[in-house]
This record gives sequence, C-alpha cells and structure tokens, in this order.
Amino acid sequence: MNVAITKGIKITVNTLFRSDLTKLEKHLYFYNYSIKIENLSNNRVQLISRYWRIIDSLAPTRIIEGKGVIGEQPTLEPGETHLYTSGCDLSSGLGYMEGYYNFNTINDQGEITNSFKVNVPRFTLEYVGKLN
Repeated sequence: MNVAITKGIKITVNTLFRSDLTKLEKHLYFYNYSIKIENLSNNRVQLISRYWRIIDSLAPTRIIEGKGVIGEQPTLEPGETHLYTSGCDLSSGLGYMEGYYNFNTINDQGEITNSFKVNVPRFTLEYVGKLN
C-alpha cells in the first residue's frame, strides 16, 4: 500500500497483477490499481484532471493526461471518500506509475476559490513470477 497526503487530500494506492489478462508469450502484462481519495480537509473539493507517468522497464515512458478519473470528476465534502479501480498494461513484468491530480476548492456558493495539485505516490507494477 502506498500513501501520500497533500493539502488535506489523502491518496492510498493498492495494486493487483492480473494473471487472467496477461499474455506472457506476447509480453503483455496487465495490472489493476485501486485508489482511495479521502478529503481530510475542511473544504469541499473537486478532482478536475489527472497526470500519469508510466515507467515500463522495457518500453518508453508514457504520459497520460485527461479529465477526471474513469470518466468522473468527483466532488468530495470534508470527510468523504472516493474509491475507483483502473488498469494499466506494460510490455514487461516490472514498472511503476506516479503522478498527480488537479483539484479545485469550491465554496458554499459553488465558486472555485483555489486550484492545487495532489501527489499520487509512486506505486510498483510487478509480475511476482518474475522475482522467483
């Protein structure tokens, strides 16, 4: 489990190697990652966009940017949590992902009062069979 807290937003990441989707003979390795976003601040916040850097030990670095996460731009009240699961493919059995989310703080009138980045901690994507 990887954890980071930035400006009152806690990010927790768990990963899972997907042997059912992986094709070793084709050098396609699939992973799921589950991310829990907790609003520990006293403010209403909204996740606006994401930035990922995907490092594959046998391929060029990939950069992924886009709106929200899995098609959503969740708004979190103080104390609320948002959980989602997504996936990533690599051409090797070892890599990692890291990045950040862009958030807005929203006041009681629904106006944006601040924009900030929240770090997503680096998390490893590894094929355990490779380590034996």
